[in-house]
Amino acid sequence: MTLALGRLGLGCAQLGNLYHEIDDATAARTVAAAWDAGVRYFDTAPHYGLGLSERRLGAAVRTFPRAEYVLSTKVGRRLVPDPGGAGRRDSEGFAVPADQRRVWDFTADGVRRTLDSSLARLGLDWVDLVLVHDPEDHMPAALDEAYPALAELRAQGVVRAVGVGSKRWDALHRFARDTDVDFVMIAGRYTLLEQPALDTLLPECERRGVGAVIAGVFNSGLLAEDRPHEGLPYEYEAAPSTVLDRARALAAVCARHGTSLPAAAIAFAAAHPAVACVVVGAQDPDQVRRNAALADADPPPKELWADLVAEGLLRPDAPVPGGVA
Repeated sequence: MTLALGRLGLGCAQLGNLYHEIDDATAARTVAAAWDAGVRYFDTAPHYGLGLSERRLGAAVRTFPRAEYVLSTKVGRRLVPDPGGAGRRDSEGFAVPADQRRVWDFTADGVRRTLDSSLARLGLDWVDLVLVHDPEDHMPAALDEAYPALAELRAQGVVRAVGVGSKRWDALHRFARDTDVDFVMIAGRYTLLEQPALDTLLPECERRGVGAVIAGVFNSGLLAEDRPHEGLPYEYEAAPSTVLDRARALAAVCARHGTSLPAAAIAFAAAHPAVACVVVGAQDPDQVRRNAALADADPPPKELWADLVAEGLLRPDAPVPGGVA
């Protein structure tokens, strides 16, 4: 692990109009609010809004001292023009015209071309960290072609660190075990709601000195509100009733202990010793300020974690602020 990311990072999928549109001014104010709150790590990807997130983030950070922040983007999905899609909306959850399409490409050439295009959209000469994005269905190419290409760029000093990001903890474990990645970004698989990354992935990260970046800490939005309700997303779709019931049970225990579900979600995710940073998205400056305040606050009372374990809502071996519940 070669970069200090800080306790809290800004995930920039919302800058790409995730779920619904925001305007350019709101995107800029969101990034500025994160900076004012002390955030110095920003994560984006070509996938987010078919390049819109990268363009907006690059414009927003242009006035910041380049040496004072860390920026990551991703490779694996290469964008190609699709003029025939201009009248359609993107089919992968972003409120943008489908005038480009994503092509899976984990070849060495694809990695370089994707990174070059990202730099052009960002308007930057370099990014600090490049992550292989969602490689689980393309593991041979991702391990044998994409990772060596990134490792070479790291050795040449073109990028400072490399890693992999996915919702699949098993794919991340392969990279942590079999390569020399600096970071793994765990999306949604180490949260207050579910902890499958606790079994093998996070111990491997500890053993190998790989920094674990916890993204999707609210499970796509389900844990982002004090009182979870129908219609909130889980895995980018409406939460199933069983998952919603579990989130509501978690929220009820949090309320009994004078804290909130989002506060407990952030504090829990940050407590594992392998965690280098918790990355949280936001669609406006108010959400940024709320999340930063939660991350900076004293952790919830230790009795909360014991009660969650007692009610079967948290694994007893999960690290929590102050130790194991």
